[in-house]
Amino acid sequence: MERAELDQALLKAHEDKDSAELVRLYTLAGDQAEAAGNIDAACFYLTHAFVFALEAGQPEAKELNRRLAARGRAHPLEL
Repeated sequence: MERAELDQALLKAHEDKDSAELVRLYTLAGDQAEAAGNIDAACFYLTHAFVFALEAGQPEAKELNRRLAARGRAHPLEL
């Protein structure tokens, strides 16, 4: 997904209060930033994905926490 398209999708998901889509899109943005070698941006997006996953009780929270902890951006949690 192109950056501009991703940004628009994120805005729509926020407007719709669609937690599952926010987790998916922020994870995608994190994956793209990581692939581009921008770890700070990747962790920024993954942190957002993690928070929305926690709030919604989504199972993705565990993997997102693991990824952030591996980068020193979170403490590993027992989820």
